[in-house]
Amino acid sequence: MTTPNGMQAGMGPAGDPLPEAMTLVRGAADGGHRLKILGGLGVRVLCPDFPPRQRAGQDIDFACMGKNRRKLADQLESLGCEPDKRFNNLNGDRQMYFTAPSGRPIDVMVDRLSMCHVLDFRSSFGSASPTLDPADLLLSKLQIIELNAKDAHDITHLLSGVRVGPDGTRPYIDTDRFGSVLAGDWGWWRTVTGSLAKLPGLLAEQPGLAPPNPRFDPLTQAKQLAEVAESVPKGIKWKTRARLGDRVRWYELPEEVDH
Repeated sequence: MTTPNGMQAGMGPAGDPLPEAMTLVRGAADGGHRLKILGGLGVRVLCPDFPPRQRAGQDIDFACMGKNRRKLADQLESLGCEPDKRFNNLNGDRQMYFTAPSGRPIDVMVDRLSMCHVLDFRSSFGSASPTLDPADLLLSKLQIIELNAKDAHDITHLLSGVRVGPDGTRPYIDTDRFGSVLAGDWGWWRTVTGSLAKLPGLLAEQPGLAPPNPRFDPLTQAKQLAEVAESVPKGIKWKTRARLGDRVRWYELPEEVDH
């Protein structure tokens, strides 16, 4: 159903943002550009059978490749998105900001996600999925030092709905990709293993974080990933940094960007 202005019902800021996000992904693809969904909306795409996490005014987070970001920005404008031209001119090599046709805020991360750690997600663009690869989507949540309820919800849903390791079907959480990120940086390893270790306590305190009728046991899958983190071969740089341990801060505290 459409509203009088042609927008699909439920696409406004107070409605479900996923239909609008998917419309923009398809619109970008029609112009020959790749746009991938980040965050909780990406989890919903990968786990469509679980109850969604929604909140009023929820924004849309996308990822794109830097090599075609300017043409992608033009395509988003043609789809009715209004750019923050000043912000995009100053920061467009790493992040762009738009307002969707519904009035909803849109953040487009370019090549990498920089929060507590830096996740280079360009390898995710080798697939046709409308989201980042499941391993990258999971890492984008596990790299948060101070997990809140929504992040724990998204982690638990991913681990409940997407298999760890290949079984001949997609999607799956690629343990090679997961392990390579942690093996390359002790700080990444420290934060992610710490986040995985928090999950049993979080689920004991808030069992509602887990979805009903999960396909997989999230704690069993978390344990599998913790074993990958421990067993993946580490390099000299990793081992050197490990000697300093927690005596030196190993993460950044991301700041809110003013649009």
